[in-house]
Amino acid sequence: MSKQYVYSFDEVKNANSQEWIFRLGNKGAQLAEMTASKLPVPQGFTITTEACNQFYENGKKWPHGLEPQVKEKLERLEKHSGKELGGKETPLFLSVRSGSYVSMPGMMDTVLNLGMNDKTVEVFAKKTGNERVAFDSYRRFITMFGDVVMGVKHALFEEILDEAKETKGVKFDTELDASDLKALIPKYKALVRREAGKDFPQDPWEQLKMAIDAVFGSWNTPRAVSYRRINNLRNDAGTGVNVQAMVFGNMGESSGTGVSFTRNPATGKKEHYGEFLINAQGEDVVAGIRTPKPIDELKAVMPDVYGELLKVYEKLEKHYKDLQDFEFTIENKKLYLLQTRNGKRTAQAAVKIAVDMEEEGLLSREEAILKVKPEQLDQLLHKQLDPVAKDEAVAITKGLPASPGAAVGKVVFTAEKAKELHDADHHEQLILVRTETSPEDIEGMNVAKGILTARGGMTSHAAVVARGMGKCCVAGAGDINVKEKEGYFTIKDLKISEGQWISLDGGTGEVFEGQIPLIEPEMKGDFATLMKWADSFRRLKIKTNADTPKDAKVALGFGAEGIGLVRTEHMFFEGERIKAVREMILSENLEGRKKALAKLLPFQKDDFAGIFEVMDKLPVVIRLLDPPLHEFLPKEGKDIAALSDEMGVNEDKLRETIDSLHEFNPMLGFRGCRLGVVYPEINEMQVRAIFEAALQVKEKGTVPKPWIEVPLVGNIKEFLKIKALVKKVARETGAEGRVDYKVGTMVEVPRAALTADEIAKEAEFLSFGTNDLTQMTCGFSRDDAGKFLKHYTEMGIYERDPFQSIDQEGVGLLMQLCVEKARSINPEIEIGICGEHGGEPKSVEFCHKIGLNDVSCSPFRVPIARLAAAQAAVKEKLEK
Repeated sequence: MSKQYVYSFDEVKNANSQEWIFRLGNKGAQLAEMTASKLPVPQGFTITTEACNQFYENGKKWPHGLEPQVKEKLERLEKHSGKELGGKETPLFLSVRSGSYVSMPGMMDTVLNLGMNDKTVEVFAKKTGNERVAFDSYRRFITMFGDVVMGVKHALFEEILDEAKETKGVKFDTELDASDLKALIPKYKALVRREAGKDFPQDPWEQLKMAIDAVFGSWNTPRAVSYRRINNLRNDAGTGVNVQAMVFGNMGESSGTGVSFTRNPATGKKEHYGEFLINAQGEDVVAGIRTPKPIDELKAVMPDVYGELLKVYEKLEKHYKDLQDFEFTIENKKLYLLQTRNGKRTAQAAVKIAVDMEEEGLLSREEAILKVKPEQLDQLLHKQLDPVAKDEAVAITKGLPASPGAAVGKVVFTAEKAKELHDADHHEQLILVRTETSPEDIEGMNVAKGILTARGGMTSHAAVVARGMGKCCVAGAGDINVKEKEGYFTIKDLKISEGQWISLDGGTGEVFEGQIPLIEPEMKGDFATLMKWADSFRRLKIKTNADTPKDAKVALGFGAEGIGLVRTEHMFFEGERIKAVREMILSENLEGRKKALAKLLPFQKDDFAGIFEVMDKLPVVIRLLDPPLHEFLPKEGKDIAALSDEMGVNEDKLRETIDSLHEFNPMLGFRGCRLGVVYPEINEMQVRAIFEAALQVKEKGTVPKPWIEVPLVGNIKEFLKIKALVKKVARETGAEGRVDYKVGTMVEVPRAALTADEIAKEAEFLSFGTNDLTQMTCGFSRDDAGKFLKHYTEMGIYERDPFQSIDQEGVGLLMQLCVEKARSINPEIEIGICGEHGGEPKSVEFCHKIGLNDVSCSPFRVPIARLAAAQAAVKEKLEK
């Protein structure tokens, strides 16, 4: 018996479950869910994502059993509709659309009006009494099918259409009559024959098979692969194929199409948010070719339909308990819903919607916490245009505020150029300016700070994708005339060339010439409310990685509960300090090294005192010197010569020293605790600076809590040597008994994890250094692995880059073993994680699951970690 690959919309129950969403794709699952909820959905069927995956495994051939199942469901649809695909009396027309487990707007392919051919178009014209809609639909079908399925560029069809409009002296395609549209058909077919090398297919079944192949094929187009990489989506999920009876929004003034959101996806405000076009089909709205009208204007045009639409808003939100983004078509004043999905929204909107829905009683507080993606909060922590400077500036144009935030950058006109400039310099700030964006622009949109388009509305491709990415976007700035090939755009008499600076305000839609200063964000209002709720649920403590009082203060403002990592080596690179470090390295004896280290001690002491004062009463984990010594010396010839002159050291001797410090694999070389074991005077100076700083601030009323961390321990005997040194210096400085301190270690070497029961007898805390632990466990050099890890994630060998998200099956298993072994000896030992894994939501959830006490991350990721930790606790509670 063949596996079931095809499901009619009305035969799936509980379609909104994760199981069905992965099996049918989100679009197919929601079409089934809306059908079950008695919403007006044109009937159809969905081919599963598994069929897509089998298609690729079979060398791009349909799996066994798929064709008869498609035919069976098609016959069922024909019977239900009273129409027949290719029928001579009542022809059925279809839409064929993609849909994976997560919405990927515009990234995969769609075909509308399938079933049109030279015969059915005439029947349709006669049946509807509307020759114009028939030939308008046919020319749209040839365009879309020719582009998506047969590889004929869309722009070539547009050239023929533009020529027809120019000949007639009209601006819009709606101004072309039936005879004009009929005349396009032979020209379009000739174009297909010339470009594709074969005739446009007239057999509707052949059209359907080719369209299904094309949708399967679109799963692995470069733009879809890029979108999944950018948004950390699975590459092995596949896409469903949704085959649905067509309804026609291009029937005339009594028909139309639109896209609507149940709330404002840019701000979160509860208001009617959407757009529509009269006498149009769906792609007209999202493509941004015609600028649509605000949804509330539908009330004047079709009051009954508008009333129905308001009921749909309410019903969808009550059912899904989330912001819904839905597409609709009106055919002869009858409303149909074509899809719904959880709407892409900005972080600002996500937070407001979650808080408002809890206050409205739609969501519990736990459910509200789960509605905001932790990584989205990064958007709220980005800078805004300085209101004072903005008030003094004059906007050069104003478009639609499609995605909030601010962007300041240099103008660039193509996605390719944006990516090229970004690859050359990752700090390059760019604004992508387009007439309208298309899915092919995804890479350029990803690297740009903001997006500005001349055409398109609030639901255009640019707006939807920008909101999903958290990018500032101003859309539909109609005054702009983009001259892409010439490298400039104009606004009346003003000319802005590629490379010139502009500033965007995505909250107001304003565009300014030049650079307007940016200001830091604040955590207030709904954001503060959500964070307060998150803190009430989470078990993990959230610390920060900070090397300066300034960073520590920022993190404290974002809710950090201490510092989980102070990298002391970062303090060594400034002016006089680097000279003292180099003097220490170049010294030939202990006396010389101690003399150089004595110069560093006051600097270190001041650094630590400043951090202790900011983190009053909170723990501060200070990692002793970690990197290999060669990192403090120059590599280039001219720099070596300059250092030779500065230090008064013979250049040949200096080169000899640098060569002697060279290592084939420095990450596994002479660094971390190995430096402290061989040159204890280095760690002694640092520990002395820590205790002297602690005693100094204590005298002023601050309560310092230094946790001294020994890096790269693999053997308990290494740790014991440095712990003894710490205790000795504590006694010598008078800190013993007066300063509340701890001595612990980083777990970076697999041997440390495997012998954690031995280490836990002596260490007072452990902290996973997951960058090095990943490197040593997986056998990857983190400096070189970028050459192949991208390919590994694309091929599904690793779901995510293990340096970005913890490899739970490998590195994670080692971490879990470490926790179990350490707690078997010392149940109260505090175990945490530092490094950027500590601010990555999936990694934070994993840390919660294995029972860590805290995670530590960069200051601006602290709120992200707080929310991720809360979500982990809520999910655990709901699963019980």
